[in-house]
Amino acid sequence: MSELKTYAVWDAGTRWFHWINVLCFSALAIIGLIILNADALELPTAGKLTLKTIHVLAGYLFALNLLWRIIWAFFGNRHARWSAILPGGKGYLLAVRSYIAAFMAGHPEQYLGHNPLGRLGVSLLLLLMTIQAVTGLLLAGTDLFYPPLGHWIAEWVAAPGIAPDSLKPYSPEMYDSAAYESMRAFRKPFVTIHQYNFYALISVVALHVASVIITELKEGGNIISAMFTGQKIINGLAVDEDRDIHQ
Repeated sequence: MSELKTYAVWDAGTRWFHWINVLCFSALAIIGLIILNADALELPTAGKLTLKTIHVLAGYLFALNLLWRIIWAFFGNRHARWSAILPGGKGYLLAVRSYIAAFMAGHPEQYLGHNPLGRLGVSLLLLLMTIQAVTGLLLAGTDLFYPPLGHWIAEWVAAPGIAPDSLKPYSPEMYDSAAYESMRAFRKPFVTIHQYNFYALISVVALHVASVIITELKEGGNIISAMFTGQKIINGLAVDEDRDIHQ
């Protein structure tokens, strides 16, 4: 019988990022879907403005948390670093083939950190989240005149004699009509990217959750609880085991 071993895998910085990200993404997705269907739901202007404000505030936390994770990938433990996240490197394709073959054969290889396919999935998630955060920050400026671009957008569209800092959303009497139309044309492709990237992101998130559940069932490990405790239990030998770190 294989020996069960406990390893310290996910550090506090990684765990805090993960669960804050879950909460932010869930809130942003729900509010975003309501905003997308605001007309069908017959929401009043004040209601839409309130939802957009909450959406942007949650988006700031989402973006700051994502920035933290990007920085932490340079300073966290070995499982949190870019070298353990990004796909590629010497032997990566061989590791992918080996992992898939073992998984299909019913005796999956166990990893302390992300397995080869997991690295691909996490990298894709980080890329899609970055696109969503960047486009969202831009749209916050064009919709609500919020930072970081809000002041510049307000200066662009303010009518003569109107102080840019006094502009309010949904107040066309305060805007120069030609400048406002030009700004909306500039904004349009970013709206499209933000919307369709959201669909891609939510699809990859669903795939990520399903993959974690299936992998845990197949391997019999504790992938989900490890993201709470930081401790991962391995039955036998992990492919990426460092014998100096097991307890």
